Amino acid sequence: MDSEQLLYEVNELNHLFRDSTTIEALLDKAVEMVAARTHCAVCSIYLYDPQERSLTLRATRGLNPESVGKVRLRLGQGLTGLALKEMKTVCEKDASRNPNYTFFPGIFEERFDAFLALPIARGISKMGVLVLQRGTGESFTEADVRALETVASQLANIIENAQFLLGMHEPRSQRPTTQATAAGQLKLIKGKVASEGFAYAPAMVIDKQKNLSLLLQHRFEGHYGIEDFHDAIARTAAQLEELQERVESKLSDAASLIFAAHLMILKDKAFIDKIVQQIEGGVNPPVAVAEVSSQFVQTFLTSDNAYMREKVNDIEDLAIRLVNNLIRVGEDTQIYRGHVILTRDLYPSDLLKLSSEEACAVILVGGGVTSHIAILARSLSMPMVIADNFDLLGLPDGTPILVDAEIGNVFVDPDDHVLEKFHSQQRVRLTVEEQARLIQPETLTSDAVPIRLLANINLLTDVVLASKLKCSGVGLYRTEFPFIIRTMFPSEAEQFVIYSKLVESMRGKPVTFRTLDAGGDKILSYYHDIQEQNPAMGMRSIRFSLQNRAIFSEQVRAILRAGLDADLRIMFPMISSVDDFCRAREVVLESIDTLSRQGIAHNGKPKLGMMVELPSVIELIEDFAALVEFFSIGTNDFIQFMLGVDRTNDSVADFYLPHHPSVLRALSRIVRAGNRSGREVSVCGDMAHEQQYVPFLLGIGVRTLSVDPAYLLRIQQTIAGTSIPEAEATAQAMLAQSRTCDIEAILKTQATTD
Repeated sequence: MDSEQLLYEVNELNHLFRDSTTIEALLDKAVEMVAARTHCAVCSIYLYDPQERSLTLRATRGLNPESVGKVRLRLGQGLTGLALKEMKTVCEKDASRNPNYTFFPGIFEERFDAFLALPIARGISKMGVLVLQRGTGESFTEADVRALETVASQLANIIENAQFLLGMHEPRSQRPTTQATAAGQLKLIKGKVASEGFAYAPAMVIDKQKNLSLLLQHRFEGHYGIEDFHDAIARTAAQLEELQERVESKLSDAASLIFAAHLMILKDKAFIDKIVQQIEGGVNPPVAVAEVSSQFVQTFLTSDNAYMREKVNDIEDLAIRLVNNLIRVGEDTQIYRGHVILTRDLYPSDLLKLSSEEACAVILVGGGVTSHIAILARSLSMPMVIADNFDLLGLPDGTPILVDAEIGNVFVDPDDHVLEKFHSQQRVRLTVEEQARLIQPETLTSDAVPIRLLANINLLTDVVLASKLKCSGVGLYRTEFPFIIRTMFPSEAEQFVIYSKLVESMRGKPVTFRTLDAGGDKILSYYHDIQEQNPAMGMRSIRFSLQNRAIFSEQVRAILRAGLDADLRIMFPMISSVDDFCRAREVVLESIDTLSRQGIAHNGKPKLGMMVELPSVIELIEDFAALVEFFSIGTNDFIQFMLGVDRTNDSVADFYLPHHPSVLRALSRIVRAGNRSGREVSVCGDMAHEQQYVPFLLGIGVRTLSVDPAYLLRIQQTIAGTSIPEAEATAQAMLAQSRTCDIEAILKTQATTD
């Protein structure tokens, strides 16, 4: 290989770029030049789209030229995607034998065994991949690899300019999609479970970046009049009111007016008049609805108010409903009923809408999932999988989708064998009644040590399941959900009604209220006083409450009133210092005093505790133990802050390790301090329901676990199969390790012996 000449010619390409007629011509020139100088049968360039986290074949010499613009890989898919994801060269003598190899029919690369993929990047910015292939027995040498890595780095400038121009001249909606190939090529997508369950139903794509634009491009064959438009308004209003009633009857604590914005827009004279003017000017009503809605969307998008920008979703949703009612007179216009929803964005109110219209499941495409969305999905019994594959958004509506949210698999147009396996799983899946028959009234280890198994409650619907499954009480009631789902702060009276229902349903059992844990990934769309660069570490949780004492006091008074004669426990989230706890306790004591002076019945002696979520607490844990009456470890945030890993950021998900040695040792120290002081220590985060960690938690002295009701039976069964001496031995072995890989080996050994 003439590496010096090749480098010279690649450098010349940078000059050629300025005079090149098209990007395609420049990239074609590059692959032709590299293929010739390296004596390779195939040379290809893939460009990376960071927004969609996917690679697209943009130029090739040696593969089927018709595959250019059509072959797409998600980041990490195949050897090419792997090279870019890990930012390292991949060199194989026989590529097809590598388990990461991905076969693409019709591009004819199976004739070439030797494979070399070189990531193209500028600093940490991923830009693309240079791929070279040769026939059998023509593998790449170390000298080849070194020379071509230099070539790849030289190509970065050209690729950077090419990506910029492609972004300018090729709108996202016109970029190559996978609609023609996705249903055939996508068969099994492995994702992550957000909410367990199964579903088999036709797909419906909700892409907020294109829904209204597609409506604008649609050619409506029928012609409608002004009366049709007014009839559509009436039908739409009636449907929205019915949906709202359905939400209120099913979810009394979350029954904010989630369709209020839709109804207000329907009654907005300016909105309606603009559409009417267009119709009277000869515009077909569906087109008029789409065009006026688009104008409102643009106005809202340019607003400085985040709440106004969020309302864009309501306008788009309303426009689609109106148009459906115009063109589908007499048909069922429950848009989402009986569908698996594929989308890249989801607000809590969106999830409530999907549930109210009886959608079957949700596939959230790309990135991570915010914890409150996953928690809400579990409370709504909505199966949800997170899948990092944007090709799913290119699937035609109606494509059969099987969602296995027990392990995170998504099957596209599954065959009979997969469906039979699915139906078998459905037959053996336990109903609530069957779980209730199996669960024991008391949770004991195999050597008869009692463990308190409490329930995490998110919405009041969870209480029904928790009661049927004989939980020992509520270890965590997340009071933020009535705040998140509403369009304004709920009043003391509204909170009192919700909290009273919870206490009444758990009569005689402890009920633990966590005060408002807003902020971070739990955004209150109607509160915009602060714009933060890093909301996870900003004005959230107890900080928010202490800064807004009027709101905090209202909530505390509602809890105290609802908790009259109950085993009431109040805990404060995200405590970072003794001062935080003392200030929060002061609000409770002031509220007790105020209620007493006003003669209002209330609980005057609630137990006061705190969430353990921040590393700053560890060094003060003995001091806290002298003040608080109980601890509850929120492992989700605790791990996030201990390791400096954003748990909602999928790109750093591999660094979020519950079994990190520092996390395990810190948990052990907290539990020891609590037990020495006679303070109950419970675990209420995800570690409590992950079966592999239960022996460790028992082994360090945890005797109270709080989990979502859906996990009560399986965790009880895990505890029943574990003895305390065995758990202690496992915990000591894990605590003795300083490397996560050694702890993982212990967990694997433990799993094989269970």
